[in-house]
Amino acid sequence: MEIILKKDIENLGHENDLVTVKNGYGRNFLIPKGFAILATASVKKMHDENIRQRAHKEEKLKNDAIALAAQLENKKLKISAKASTTGKIFGSVGNIQLAEAIAKKGFQIDKKSISIEGDTVKEVGTYTAVIKLHKEVKVEIEFKVVSE
Repeated sequence: MEIILKKDIENLGHENDLVTVKNGYGRNFLIPKGFAILATASVKKMHDENIRQRAHKEEKLKNDAIALAAQLENKKLKISAKASTTGKIFGSVGNIQLAEAIAKKGFQIDKKSISIEGDTVKEVGTYTAVIKLHKEVKVEIEFKVVSE
């Protein structure tokens, strides 16, 4: 079954992508939840026209994301957390704290677009996070967790 995605779906595709899925997944989950629409001949024709019209806007968004990635690439972040004498953090540091630290530097990044290896940080040290600014633009940012 061919469908057109209305939203980005992890491990399936991005918004406005034409993808093929199994019938049950499409009819019972994606379409009723509003994540996709059935790709009939007329819908495909309208979809192609919309894609053509949106190409210019997408290029501008991609260029903005590339410029933001260039600014973020050289930034070093420092996140302080309460920790024991052995370096173990009380709680954890996740993408929420990282988004707040980036916001303090003057950049508004959605916490959902930040991914940290292992999802959470539980010890003091230096780590790397990946920020997805656009479907084609990702930037790695280094951050250091220190004890308060």
